[in-house]
Amino acid sequence: MAPKTSGEAPYSSHRQALQLSGLALMSMTFQSLGIIYSDIGTSPLYVLNGIWAASGPVPSDEDIIGGVSAIIWSLTLVPLIKYVLIVLRFGTTEGEGGTFALYHGLFPPETRDDDDDRALTGDSAMMLAASTSSSAEKLSKWKWFLLPWALFGTSLTIADGILTPAVSVTSAVGGIAVAKPSVISDITGISIAFLIFIFGIQRFGTRRLSICFAPVTFLWLLLLGSTGIYNITTHPGIFRAFDPSRMVLWFARTKNYDYLAGVLLAVTGCEAMFANLGHFNRLSIQLGFGLFVYPMLVLAYLGQGARLIRDGEVVLANVFYQTIPGPTGGALYWIVDYFLALIASQAIITASFSLVQQLINLRSLPPLKMIYTSETVQGQIYFPVVNYALGIATIIMVAAFKNLGNLTNAYGFSVSAVMFVTTSVVTIQMRYTKHLPVIIPFGFFCIFGFFDGLFFGASMKKVPHGAWVTLMIGVVLMTFMLFWTWGKGLEDGFDGKNRRNLRAFLGNDTSSGAEGEKHARQGVEAVRSNDTATVTYVGNHDIIRSNKDEPDLFDEDVADIRSASSIYLVGEDDSHPRLPLARIPTCAVFHKLTAGRGVPHTFYGFLRQWPALPRVVIFLSVKTMNINHVPIEDRYFVTKVRTLQGFYGVTYALGFRDDFLMDTDSIIERICTLESRRGANDEADAVQTVKEIRAVAKLSTHIVPHYHVVSLPVTGYGRLNRVMSSIRSLLIDGLYRRLETMFPETGNWKGSADEIIRVGINADI
Repeated sequence: MAPKTSGEAPYSSHRQALQLSGLALMSMTFQSLGIIYSDIGTSPLYVLNGIWAASGPVPSDEDIIGGVSAIIWSLTLVPLIKYVLIVLRFGTTEGEGGTFALYHGLFPPETRDDDDDRALTGDSAMMLAASTSSSAEKLSKWKWFLLPWALFGTSLTIADGILTPAVSVTSAVGGIAVAKPSVISDITGISIAFLIFIFGIQRFGTRRLSICFAPVTFLWLLLLGSTGIYNITTHPGIFRAFDPSRMVLWFARTKNYDYLAGVLLAVTGCEAMFANLGHFNRLSIQLGFGLFVYPMLVLAYLGQGARLIRDGEVVLANVFYQTIPGPTGGALYWIVDYFLALIASQAIITASFSLVQQLINLRSLPPLKMIYTSETVQGQIYFPVVNYALGIATIIMVAAFKNLGNLTNAYGFSVSAVMFVTTSVVTIQMRYTKHLPVIIPFGFFCIFGFFDGLFFGASMKKVPHGAWVTLMIGVVLMTFMLFWTWGKGLEDGFDGKNRRNLRAFLGNDTSSGAEGEKHARQGVEAVRSNDTATVTYVGNHDIIRSNKDEPDLFDEDVADIRSASSIYLVGEDDSHPRLPLARIPTCAVFHKLTAGRGVPHTFYGFLRQWPALPRVVIFLSVKTMNINHVPIEDRYFVTKVRTLQGFYGVTYALGFRDDFLMDTDSIIERICTLESRRGANDEADAVQTVKEIRAVAKLSTHIVPHYHVVSLPVTGYGRLNRVMSSIRSLLIDGLYRRLETMFPETGNWKGSADEIIRVGINADI
């Protein structure tokens, strides 16, 4: 392809991780406080009572020091070293994090040029083969093991989006009951009211919420650290908890493995921190956690341990609220409780939005309406349906689990399972994507896999006591995602296999009989030579020829052939005669819903059903660019097919904050400008062509393709063929097809439905 000059597209649809420095980085670090740390930052609310139940005996001083030591070293090893210093470096090139982003790193999607979608006559087979990453090739035989493993971790993280708000809000409301015992019976109702408020404000987006919540979270963490310092003064000997041997001696002395399930609650929020990477960036999270959040949490746990040693049974009833300085129900007490209720649960909700976006982009979930909420950060998004679903499920969870202990049991299981999934996939990435020496991933897995395994083993014992809920949610979500990935993969495979080069089935009839057939076969042969034969116009820029070896666009012979020719549908083989296609005076916009060169099989099926061609045929692809708004004059990139009159490939470039509201008139203006420039050697012909285009464009129709999927019979299993075919038909014909119609690709479009024709073609998959 000839190098582009002034026609070079000024934007790209390939998103990059956010890079900031200076004041912008400091501002984002501060904003991240209001979103990312609401989970791990509220853990002091219930951790010590998760280890020692309020109804149990008061632990000894040495046991308390050992328990606090376990908390501090867990905070150091898991969130600080594992996640902040190591795992955050394994986000995608787009800046996304989470377990599915790690899978994305092992099996990245095919890289395509933004211009490929407008290439209606090019052959993309060689390009696709060359785009496979080295890690994907080496791990291809493990793909169908790693996919459910990553989806299981992702499903459990989304399950956290249900459990975290339930645990955090219920615990916060429990503080009211400590000060006013008369409201104990109303805790569930008050918690549901808070949850409705929390999920109701999500529509304002990450940026606005972070601006509102960042000062609150900052003050909350500052209060945790300050009260921690105050409480430490009551028993300075608590500093012995920094000695890891105290933790080891505690477990050796008590021989109670179940304590680890309580310690685990101190590191909840690690995966939410990683999954929120797309809403901020790596450095802002590293600075926020390492320099502020981590020391404040350590001080808070040390202070709680000190007060538990000094006051014993009085504090054990509710360690967090009873260690707030001042009287129960005093001013500081209510300030802390108010802050807690405000910030609880925000981290995992926004993390769930990021995970859902990744799943949709990699076609493991149906398309859902998504809203970009920031003018500057592309990763800050909002899914209304996901938000409502999480909110309803959380309210049901609070109403069903009257016992907070059972809620925390369910919560801890999902956290430990996701941590182990992350460790295993990062280990594989270290070796096959980062190509680190084998000793590094081996050491990483041995160290952190050991600790994750300990936590997971302890939480497994909680399955009968509430953790079965998390396991059930995770398995159900994973099963659905696997089913959708399988079904969409079959459909996309059919689309890719049957994607057609435009000139493979359309020919120019410049003469009659055998001579016309000869021209058609020459057009088909041109496909094999990969002669794209197109000319492009970008915005208000110059024409770009896509092949320097092609004949001159303005050659008189070419113009004569174009004016004299008619188009026919080439027969599938010699036994099928060619089918003349009448040109009707209208404009049709045929939407390409999947990326790649050529035209979808649905267009060929459309011509077989309706043997007529509009005078102007536009194949439209939509690309979301990596800026917030694309200027109107740069939104449409037009490519003309030289050898077939009236065919154009158009890319509609949208900023991530732009609404999908296509302007057909603007596209026609670009096409007319292109045709006018094409007619430099034959002005009269160009004027006539432009006049025709403007006339027919007054009546335009949007054609949206759709595959009516049909299950193929199963073969090769002998007597089981009929049974397996029935099961396959039930899944594809009975379930997948129905779900696909419920979640159309056009869900985010704006415009009149009267202008859209939906074309359905059978797809045997």
